[in-house]
Amino acid sequence: MITLQGFSSVTPTELPELEELQQLAELGAPWMERRLLCEVDAGERRFPVHAYVLGSQRPDAPAVGIFGGVHGLERIGAEVAIAYLRSIVMRLQWDLSLHRMLESMRLVFVPLVNPGGLWLGTRANPRGVDLMRNAPVDSTERVPYLIGGQRISAALPWYRGAKNAQMECESAALCRIVESELLARPFSISVDCHSGFGMSDRVWFPFAHTGRPIAHLPEVHAFAEILDQTLPHHRYVLEPQSRQYLTHGDLWDHLYMSASQRAGTVFLPMTLEMGSWLWVRKNPLQFFSRAGIFNPVIEHRRQRVLRRHVGWLDFVTRAVCSHERWVPARPQRAGHRASALARWYGARA
Repeated sequence: MITLQGFSSVTPTELPELEELQQLAELGAPWMERRLLCEVDAGERRFPVHAYVLGSQRPDAPAVGIFGGVHGLERIGAEVAIAYLRSIVMRLQWDLSLHRMLESMRLVFVPLVNPGGLWLGTRANPRGVDLMRNAPVDSTERVPYLIGGQRISAALPWYRGAKNAQMECESAALCRIVESELLARPFSISVDCHSGFGMSDRVWFPFAHTGRPIAHLPEVHAFAEILDQTLPHHRYVLEPQSRQYLTHGDLWDHLYMSASQRAGTVFLPMTLEMGSWLWVRKNPLQFFSRAGIFNPVIEHRRQRVLRRHVGWLDFVTRAVCSHERWVPARPQRAGHRASALARWYGARA
């Protein structure tokens, strides 16, 4: 049953993404619940942050979480998450195999985590805080100046928020839905859709605050193997974020460490970093536009991006549904860990 509470005072034409999400909420009403997570002030406007939840309610069912729009400038991240939600909602009208899959798994979408930033055209939320630097995680290793997270001023990018302050309402809302819908289950994967890093599409996994490997490295390596075997021509670079740079305050590090304290829980958070420099290279004039640095401006390129990543998100969903067939059992974990160390960490223990 759909929950129509609290769509706030936003009119659909203010943000096209909200209009599309409203349509999808209505179309998906027989199968999907919409939850109001929080509301965000952006000047004179007030925007909702909603979660869209569907599938099995069994507490032991595996789950996938799809997130987007954490950085307001990276509109394509929200568009990819919404495009996959649209695919799911439209297939529910006719696809019996999807209905059967959802009988044994849970799907959670928060396609627009930072609507205020999207409205204002800023990376940060309306209070000037970068939500991906806002978690209570401090790196003990050297992070790059500013980009690794700073507390100097909200007028500068990558602002973490004041020391000892509560998390921003958007960050806290994301954490609550992940904790209740993903971490409470034996197995789950999240995908957070971003853009703006280099010439390749990258899929990052924790850690971002340290170069130390995560405890579930064997599971990540097993996922990488089935990705390479199933989609041998894919162009994703799967790697720990620490191979590129370290940061303070990463939300997914925070949530992964929280999950690791729960016995019997495997949570694999992944961040899709779409290679926006590819779009700028093909259309150099985009470099002179803030939006153009992070998003495909030409429509046929935007459509190509949506097609490619929606297909990959569907692969992730199917992998989670069938995780018992590829997640390594205890005897295989040592071999996967050794292979992962050689692949991503130069074989160091």
